[in-house]
Formats: sequence, structure tokens, C-alpha cells
Amino acid sequence: MKKSDCVKLGNTNMQFVAFGKGSKKLVVLPGLSDGLATVKGKARILSVPYKNFLKEYTVYMFSRKDDMPDGYSIRDMADDQAAAMRSLGLEKACVLGVSQGGMIAQCMAIDHPELVEKLVLAVTAPNANEIVTSAVTEWIGMASRGEHTALILDTAEKTYSNEYLEKNRKYFPALAKLTKPSSYDRFMINAEAILDFDVRSELPKIGCPTLIIAGSDDKTVGTDAAGELNRSIKGSELYVYEGLGHGLYEEASDFYSKVFEFCNR
Repeated sequence: MKKSDCVKLGNTNMQFVAFGKGSKKLVVLPGLSDGLATVKGKARILSVPYKNFLKEYTVYMFSRKDDMPDGYSIRDMADDQAAAMRSLGLEKACVLGVSQGGMIAQCMAIDHPELVEKLVLAVTAPNANEIVTSAVTEWIGMASRGEHTALILDTAEKTYSNEYLEKNRKYFPALAKLTKPSSYDRFMINAEAILDFDVRSELPKIGCPTLIIAGSDDKTVGTDAAGELNRSIKGSELYVYEGLGHGLYEEASDFYSKVFEFCNR
């Protein structure tokens, strides 16, 4: 089963894709790139990395809701995500949050623990630390000036390993032309929410099994964030990919196998 659909939230919708045929549930929350393009219509291509899951799991990948008000916070996003899951009958699921999606996932595990069976936090942070703030502030500036190519190139430089960049840097300008949105409003609301995020004092409330995955060279959230999460979430596990950064979920060939093993343990 592969489908693209939406769930009603008040006067707007939340887009999602679903794939797989298993009775177990995995909910995936993507990062800030969701502010440039939602998951709508992308079920087939987004399912590719999850091939190991498709027999035992049904995987749901959600975008943020279509219409987001000014001042929409990470915690608001988590509340809406919980409402969407309940509306779809997803009363208990493994949750994989990537980057900004990991921030939303932390709030879900804190405020809606009954929905989160297991938690995987990938390349994320418990607050807008100096490195997060610097990167996101730069991106907000580029977006406000309409500098889309610069935004995509800087994002890539802060995401991928040097080896990956050497092989693929020449393709990024063409990618920029294909991904320019009609408006940056959605991106700006998502990005500004990151700058106000801080749940460090609440992390001990997370009681579900938790796996934290990080890269040793993360130029977007820094290298200390994962350790802070690990120290504050009791019983959590930490795995660090040496030499990789914020894009390790694309570069590490065993990333999805690690998530699958943890969810199935």
C-alpha cells in the first residue's frame, strides 16, 4: 500500500503519505525542508528507504499542517501531530523525528507519551543552541531576500560530509531551480519556531525507550546536542556516525536498518 492523503485539523489539513502493509506503526516527522515542500504526492519515492519496514509496518510520514499561524511553535506542531494521529487511529506508534522533526517528537514524548511507544531522535537538539541559531538565522535571512540558490547551497554545505559534497556539489544549483517555492511563508514559520525551542528541563519526563542517532561532524545542530539528549533521557541509547554530519540519514547505508532493529527489539 502506498498512498498520499490528508487529515482534517480545524479549518486546514495535514498532508501525509503512508506505505507498507504491516500491523505495526512507524510515524516519521521530517525536518525543516518540509517548509519548502510537503510530502503530498511523494509516497512512492519516500517509501524507498523504508523497504525493510514494509512487510511488518505501515509507515506514516507527516508534513506540518497546510496553514500555520504566525507564532506557531514546536509544541503547537506536536499537539497538532498528536491530534492527527488520534484522528487516524494511531494510538501507539514508534516515532522517528529527524532534525526539526526530532524537536517535535521530543514534545510529543513529553506531552503525549501515550502515543509514543518508542522514540528515535536523529540529528536533532533539545534547544536552539548557538550552532542551531546561527544556521537557522542565516537561512531565514536568505529566504527573506529570496536567495533560493544560496539557501540550498548553504543547507547542503551544513548537511553533507566532505566526501558527499565533492561528488555532488555540482548538482545543487540545478536542484535549487527545481525546488524554489512560490512563497517562503511556510519555511519562515517553521524556521522561526526552531529559534524559540527549548525542552532541556523537560527531557527527564521522556520515559519510552529512546535511540539517539548523531553524526560526529554535524554543522547544523553541533556535536554536543546528542550527548545532552542522551544524558537527560534516562535509559536512552546513543549512536554516533564518525565522519558524517546532519545528512547521515541519506549517507549512512545502515541508518534505516538501525531504526528498524531498534523498533523491533
